[in-house]
Amino acid sequence: MALERRGVVWAGVVLVLVVLAYVVPYTLLAEVDRWYGGFLFWTVFGLVVIVAIWAMTRSWRD
Repeated sequence: MALERRGVVWAGVVLVLVVLAYVVPYTLLAEVDRWYGGFLFWTVFGLVVIVAIWAMTRSWRD
């Protein structure tokens, strides 16, 4: 039961990340003319995704 709940939670996290990857650049960063606005977002977003993947897979065993 706990394993199923964790799966639902991680599916929600992935869904939120995917939505943010589409929404933020086309809404919040739409008026930013400088390249470093997008660069900062994608750098932070990439780090968040790396941490999320690490957290999802840290309990995997052979």
